[in-house]
Amino acid sequence: MMKRILTALLALLLSASFLPLSFSEEDAAASQIPGPTSHILVVYFSATGTTKGVAEKLAEGLSADLYEIMPEEPYTDADLNYNDRKSRSSIEMDDPACRPAIAGELPQLAGYDTVFIGYPIWWGDAPRIVSSFVESVDLMEKTMAVFFTSGGSGLGNSMHHLEQQAAAGTWLAGKRFSSRSTVEELTQWALSLGIEP
Repeated sequence: MMKRILTALLALLLSASFLPLSFSEEDAAASQIPGPTSHILVVYFSATGTTKGVAEKLAEGLSADLYEIMPEEPYTDADLNYNDRKSRSSIEMDDPACRPAIAGELPQLAGYDTVFIGYPIWWGDAPRIVSSFVESVDLMEKTMAVFFTSGGSGLGNSMHHLEQQAAAGTWLAGKRFSSRSTVEELTQWALSLGIEP
């Protein structure tokens, strides 16, 4: 009798081990999203590659994670023709309410203390897609610092506008960098803001 009970229990356990797990596609996708490897995230938008190079150096110097803001519709050379008032970038910058769509998933910011945001200066402001980003993520209780690239323009009101749009976070002074800026220069700037790797 005891032998039959043990045999039945063993058969039940074996059959249960072959039952499919209830695991949704959403669970599978979520399990593949890597978590933060640093407490610092460097976010950037780069139309021509200059800001990308600066962002990569900053991330290297701070051992930070990196996220590129990619437009759903990539910018062409014609789109970036600042001398053409009908080019895409001109039309976007003429409309303060414009919010170009971002491709792919936005980063989960819960594991980060500090977020750097880098962008080129367009008409004295941040490109509208950067506004799309700050309005789409939760920057509550984050320390924010901006860096920007330009042919000679200053920060203008770009950081002030982003701070208003985000309506969250502590925003530190921004600084302009060029493609010739070094990892050391960028790291020293971050340290001067009180941000430690």
